[in-house]
Amino acid sequence: MKSPICEMFDIEFPMFAFSHCRVVVVAVSKAGGLGVFGAVGHTPVMLEQDLKWIDDHIDGMPYGVDLLVPNSFEGKGSNKTSEDSRDMIPQEYRDIRADVLKQYDVDGEILRGGSEAKNIELASDSRFGKNLRQDGAKKLLEVAFAHPIKLIANALGVPPKWMLDMGKENNVKVAALLGAKEHAIKQVQAGVDILVVSGTEGGGHCGSVSTMVLVPEVKRAIKDYGDIPILAAGGIATGEQMAGVMAMGADGVWCASVFLPTIEAETSEVIKEKMVNATSSQTVRSKSRTGKHSRQLKSAWTDAWESKDAPEPLPMPLQTMISEPALAVVNKQAEIGHEGAKQLATYWVGQGIGLVDETITAGQTVQKLARLSQRSRQSSTRTPTAGQVRPKVRLAGPPRAFLPATD
Repeated sequence: MKSPICEMFDIEFPMFAFSHCRVVVVAVSKAGGLGVFGAVGHTPVMLEQDLKWIDDHIDGMPYGVDLLVPNSFEGKGSNKTSEDSRDMIPQEYRDIRADVLKQYDVDGEILRGGSEAKNIELASDSRFGKNLRQDGAKKLLEVAFAHPIKLIANALGVPPKWMLDMGKENNVKVAALLGAKEHAIKQVQAGVDILVVSGTEGGGHCGSVSTMVLVPEVKRAIKDYGDIPILAAGGIATGEQMAGVMAMGADGVWCASVFLPTIEAETSEVIKEKMVNATSSQTVRSKSRTGKHSRQLKSAWTDAWESKDAPEPLPMPLQTMISEPALAVVNKQAEIGHEGAKQLATYWVGQGIGLVDETITAGQTVQKLARLSQRSRQSSTRTPTAGQVRPKVRLAGPPRAFLPATD
């Protein structure tokens, strides 16, 4: 199953696994793939602690870090502070937040308004919104490059030039996620090393084109720009799918959702149970969490924001300042068995979760996908054995010209 991407990173399988859980990252890399640590919600101090832990446990195997540095969000390019962003939030959105929680008997009155609610929103922005701004993202990158990472990925948009320059200076490959052919061209023109081509089936921020269409479309679009590796993402949860996208031209896969129900994953038992029991249709592509379209588990929270009476979600990062404090309350209550909170609980996940029906370790997941992918690829290229003859395709006659229909 070797591909150029395996040689580039000295890994056994062309499988990259995104996770917010450092234990999963280590397990994936030790099992032969490459774990990528999602750090957008970290402060520099938190990131330093987690990367040091990874370094101490990964036995020298390669790993990467994923950040989110978007091209546009409310306040980018200005001197706006977190306080300025918070003050831009209409009171209507705080009322909706509290009302949705109240409807499911979850106490969220503290989030309705006042100084305490605004302080909670500021705390949320300090772990997310600040990292979207250049100074915050740079601080995280400086921490990441101080560790022996092999990959840095931007999860939203074309990486800024200073990010690409930092990658080259530190001899670290820069990857970028994209959801459209046009984005792929912009990425390679900017100098990105690896394209993570993510179809609409994927969890988190995603476009509207399916993986099945997007991978070959991007492959064709960038053919004049050299041999840029492509990692297929979006809905990939089985070895057969892995083999399929590589047959379409991908050099490997980028997975996330399939690792969320694993034993080591950071997801709560409530969320793991919802995921294992979910079908592919029980996810929704919604702006309700960050202000940009992202795919997540369908829940009472997402339903509330998708209803005809709900206002349009705020732009990034304002919507995050609304959603994250509420979902933090929800998750805490759900973990202690609150039934209403369980109905509200959600998490970023792709449609491929409908193909996951068991909870195993992250390492076992890597091995299972790799084994089934190899078997599928071998089956598709197997030659007939003695006594077996493949049927020939016979034409009934010479090709007929297509004629216009007549009445």
